[in-house]
Amino acid sequence: MPHKILVIEDEPTLARLLSYNLSQDGYETKVIDHGSEGLQTALQQQFDLIILDIMLPGLNGFEILSKLRQKGNKTPVIILTARNAEEEVVQGLKYGADDYITKPFGVAELLARVSAVLRRTLSEDQLQDKGAAGEKVIQVGDLYIYPEKYEVMLNGESIPLRPKEFEVLLYLVQRPGVVVTRDDLMNIVWGFDYIGGQRTVDVHVSSLRKKLEMNQQSVQIESIRGVGYKLVATAIKKA
Repeated sequence: MPHKILVIEDEPTLARLLSYNLSQDGYETKVIDHGSEGLQTALQQQFDLIILDIMLPGLNGFEILSKLRQKGNKTPVIILTARNAEEEVVQGLKYGADDYITKPFGVAELLARVSAVLRRTLSEDQLQDKGAAGEKVIQVGDLYIYPEKYEVMLNGESIPLRPKEFEVLLYLVQRPGVVVTRDDLMNIVWGFDYIGGQRTVDVHVSSLRKKLEMNQQSVQIESIRGVGYKLVATAIKKA
């Protein structure tokens, strides 16, 4: 059964280009040219991926992405951004985008990014579907990490982490006190075939750090200038 992709793009030529090339590669596509309608379609129907332009009538891409995540919709999203628009990329990732494509782009890049995001999502779903039997937990001070459930508890409360934030945290926790380079995190968490830059790593670590540093001092993520990151913890236990 082909993957279903929702394209929210109001520029007719680009929308046709996206739909045609995705269809030629075996995907089932639906195109919406208005922000509000695109949001409702994404909420009411099930898709494997959303390709989302930033500049749209009705609601812009950031508003759509924010509302999707607020309502618990975890469908992976690739945002379309303008050339040299780093601010758009950073903002989109903060709102919960999984990847981005800079316009103009080639067909090969489009298909490669779509394939990579879908492949990562499938891998994450398989991990989350594992049963609780023999469940493992890693304790770092007041922080409890459940690798098989993709769950994190801090001071008895659940901490909502995006899948990539969780994977970054897990990788750092398994190497306490060791400096992990941005390249290492990029390759391990996003995969060798990921096309994005190291800025993606920095944005996810920044978001992760803010969520973890509230109301606890037992674990900190330190930045090592020009190299990467290091997790400093008072105690780490595995069960």
